[in-house]
Amino acid sequence: MPDVRIASLLPAATEIVGALGLGDDLAAVTFECDEPAGIRDRCPVVVDTVLAHGMTPADIDRTVRERAAAGLPMYELDRDTLARVDPDLILTQDLCRVCALPQASVDEAQESIGTRARVLSLDPHGLDDVFAAIHDVGAATGAVAAARDLVGGLTHRLDAVAAAVAGRPVPRVLVLEWTDPPFLPGHWVPELVSRAGGEAVGATPGGRSVAVEWDALPEPVDAVLVAPCGFGLDDAVAQARAVRDRLPAGVPVAALDSASFVVRAGPRLVDGVEAIAWALHPDAVPEPPPGRVVRL
Repeated sequence: MPDVRIASLLPAATEIVGALGLGDDLAAVTFECDEPAGIRDRCPVVVDTVLAHGMTPADIDRTVRERAAAGLPMYELDRDTLARVDPDLILTQDLCRVCALPQASVDEAQESIGTRARVLSLDPHGLDDVFAAIHDVGAATGAVAAARDLVGGLTHRLDAVAAAVAGRPVPRVLVLEWTDPPFLPGHWVPELVSRAGGEAVGATPGGRSVAVEWDALPEPVDAVLVAPCGFGLDDAVAQARAVRDRLPAGVPVAALDSASFVVRAGPRLVDGVEAIAWALHPDAVPEPPPGRVVRL
């Protein structure tokens, strides 16, 4: 199969393409794409955010709600650059209008610029769906064997975590996917916790995350994981410390690099499972590499 020029409008898709060994086929990416490392320096960035840098979680939440109520987009697509790139394959999503450019915007852009690229939408709700998305990208790019090997390796690592935590007490875990206001997790995040040997209380497996009041957080809990959507480890630690007094007393708290290992539906979700397993069962699971999780 000849090389495929890929425009990835979704950071998770960019990560999948890189993990399949196809990084050189990427022709356009988004402002959030950082895996493979340095990809924004090598490819045009065709998707940017309307959110200003440095906004607080409360400011972001307010802006998102206001723009959603007004029917305004959260992302800007550089149609001229996308047209110049002239991709063969566009990778996008239609799962969350807040998380990435929705497919409807891509379809409209295609019509306006006249591209005939194939559009592949990746919309996982759980880990099996993520693995299916890897196979789909592999099939669309002629990397079927690489996709099979990648999923096989990821599955083997999940099996190792399952064996390590088997038979141990299952802690009730409060996961904060946002801190101002607090959000309880949905989609694949509860599954990450369950595969790590915990139970994400109050979560919505396969569904949308839900905002709650601080006095309505589920109790009792045995551990707290602070994994704010789109934020790295340093910000997660800062936000966890900022809300520490509002969390259940006497309960261990860990912060995670959510942007890389929790909310981005790519291969590194398995790294996230391993990090969560260590946070919950540190005497049963090897400590992950630095930069993934911090126990406060």
